[in-house]
Amino acid sequence: MVRWGGGRYEGAPVTVVTPCQTWHHPDLSLHSQLLSLLLLLLLGPPTTSGMEDPTFPHLGESLQPPPRACPLRCSCPRADTVDCDGLDLRVFPHNITREAQQLSLQNNQLQELPYNELSRLSSLRTLNLHNNRISSEGLPDEAFESLTQLQHIYVAHNKLSVAPQFLPPSLRVVDLAANQVTEIFPLTFGEKPELRSVYLHNNQLSNAGLPPDAFHGSEAITTLSLSNNQLSYLPPSLPPSLERLHLQNNLISKVPRGALSRQTHLRELYLQHNQLTDSGLDATTFSKLHHLEYLDLSHNQLAAVPAGLPRTLAVLHLGRNRIQQVEAGRLRGARGLRYLLLQHNQLGAAGLPAGALRPLRGLHTLHVYGNRLERVPLALPRRLQSLVLPHNRVTALGAHDLAAMPGLAELNLAYNRLASARVHHQAFRPLRALRTLDLAGNQLTRVPTGLPAHLHILRLQRNQLRTLEPEPLAGLDQLRELSLAHNQLRVGNIEPGTWHELRALQVLDLSHNHLSFVPPDLPEALEELHLQSNRISYVGPEAFLSTPSLRVLFLRANKLHMTSIAPEAFLGLPHLRVVDTTGNPEQVLIQLPPTAPHQPRTGGP
Repeated sequence: MVRWGGGRYEGAPVTVVTPCQTWHHPDLSLHSQLLSLLLLLLLGPPTTSGMEDPTFPHLGESLQPPPRACPLRCSCPRADTVDCDGLDLRVFPHNITREAQQLSLQNNQLQELPYNELSRLSSLRTLNLHNNRISSEGLPDEAFESLTQLQHIYVAHNKLSVAPQFLPPSLRVVDLAANQVTEIFPLTFGEKPELRSVYLHNNQLSNAGLPPDAFHGSEAITTLSLSNNQLSYLPPSLPPSLERLHLQNNLISKVPRGALSRQTHLRELYLQHNQLTDSGLDATTFSKLHHLEYLDLSHNQLAAVPAGLPRTLAVLHLGRNRIQQVEAGRLRGARGLRYLLLQHNQLGAAGLPAGALRPLRGLHTLHVYGNRLERVPLALPRRLQSLVLPHNRVTALGAHDLAAMPGLAELNLAYNRLASARVHHQAFRPLRALRTLDLAGNQLTRVPTGLPAHLHILRLQRNQLRTLEPEPLAGLDQLRELSLAHNQLRVGNIEPGTWHELRALQVLDLSHNHLSFVPPDLPEALEELHLQSNRISYVGPEAFLSTPSLRVLFLRANKLHMTSIAPEAFLGLPHLRVVDTTGNPEQVLIQLPPTAPHQPRTGGP
């Protein structure tokens, strides 16, 4: 008799034979007996209970590996990832696996990092401590010594008063923003050949807290953010590899000569909200920046455009300075400029002399709103596409004032002093590419004539319009949006046929006028109609027969009563979604067409 124990045969499945079952039977043929004997020889002698293979699974044992250790309440979605985000932890968690490469402890209440726990985690590549309460006292000097593979460390929004004295040379990204850091050390960021990005904004760093060799040996840094600190001059010895440098919201009054001479790869430089004056810059300050594309000097105290601007510059932001005049010579070198922003300066009648911007042949956008200009600047670049000139003192438009800009697509002259009598009837005719015209907030008493046929948006709100005639709007068959709000229009002064050629008009704003009922024969394509704050007391059954595409209707703050809207008024408006009647003397009853797919939103007083 052969009794099988708990052994196994590695080469093929084993058929288990129950105890006391014999393998010899009188009915077996000789051939079968020989095969059985051969099988027994191949399997070897039967294993006894004392010879069991310890690796063989016994009854009640599982083939699954034991569960991974994971700190209490944390999650470990992968063997190398531990996520303890937002658990209100006050103590560094225990039982973190040594194999962890990604550890997130952000949004907790940690005040210190125990060295003995952190030093175990030598495989860490990313450590996220964002938004805790860690102080410099709670961060040992040797805290990160053993983290030789660390690449990303985030300690922003904590309570550090000084930066860590040593960070691993393997780092690529360091974020210490939004602390109270007043000092960094040579090996905080120095001697890190892989370092790419350093974020130190929203701290309390002064120039005294930045050592001269702060970035020595870290020749790959491309992004450095020092904004919202207390720097009084541009720090020397910045990495020559920089591509983006953020220094906004400091106390910088001077860029020392040569401070940017090595940063030839710099593409973006942010110096807005400082205390820069003309004497704090010189002709060489920016001249070596042969890759500079974006320069923001807004919110300073400059009285002139800086000299020596590089030809690669695409965006120059000089808004909210004290510039009184733009000298042509100052921009001659920046021939690649695309966007020039000069808003809220002190540019007067001679602030932009004729031809001052002519060298900027590729200029796309000119912003000069909030100055004291009395006319549209002459001889602007022919390729200009956007001229933004609101809140100036422009009183007139001559026949040729805009003729030099045939490619202009956007013209904003809102909130100037334009009167209809001083706008030439052909002033806008040369602007064949114009798509948006904003004349809001002027002193116009009629719609200007000669408007470009391809106009899409026309804004005339807050003027002194009393009448509407068909002629100025004739031919505007591509107009999509027309704002006539805050004027003095009455229905009787809107002449028949006024809307006839506005076949594409989708949005019409007639709010804040003196309308006593809905104007007739509105454009067929209309989808949004603003009639709020008029004197409408009745809406008849045929009010919207011409506007089958209407989706949104504003009738609030009129003189409507409960039954002021005829029951048939909204028949034939299958797309209507919103009817706003709030702010009327009484709650208005609205009867909706049965075909309306959704119940429009209505309102009472």
